[in-house]
Amino acid sequence: MPLDASARATLLKAARQTIEHNLTGDESAFENYNQNPVLRQPHASFVTLKRHSVLRGCIGTLEPKRPLLEDVIHNAMAAAFEDPRFPPLTAPELESLYIEISVLSAAEPINARDRAELLRVLKPGRDGLIVQEGKLRATFLPAVWTSLTDPGTFYEELMKKSGLGINHWSSDLKFFRYHAESFEQEL
Repeated sequence: MPLDASARATLLKAARQTIEHNLTGDESAFENYNQNPVLRQPHASFVTLKRHSVLRGCIGTLEPKRPLLEDVIHNAMAAAFEDPRFPPLTAPELESLYIEISVLSAAEPINARDRAELLRVLKPGRDGLIVQEGKLRATFLPAVWTSLTDPGTFYEELMKKSGLGINHWSSDLKFFRYHAESFEQEL
């Protein structure tokens, strides 16, 4: 489901304008003139915000719940103002704000009997990974491979993020892989 340049530009503009309008108190909503049908189809997405190459917020959805354009707008607001790791974005930060959007494929289960088998089937640089057990769930986007290049470290950090612990393994533990089409604003 590759997005054309126009759809990518629309999503980036929608994310930025939504954040800007919230900071300025402007009630006007993003107006979409792009007729690409993929923008109206349900897709899961993540919006990542950075300032000076440092993470400033990242929120997304793992399952397609709403049309892609609506999902990106929702996640842009959440990344800017609701990411629990950061205080809400402020107007002075907007000037140096850098936006990246990732549109996720459907997640597919990975049936692994143990950690070694899971690490063998993972494709570094390509696979996003979801770990889930009961109500605990966490994910790393494929882009995380740029900073965690070793599959063992990637796995351990994801397990820590989930709250399950790096040595945890049980029959209730589930893993899912997905791919992402990621794009960012021009610098």
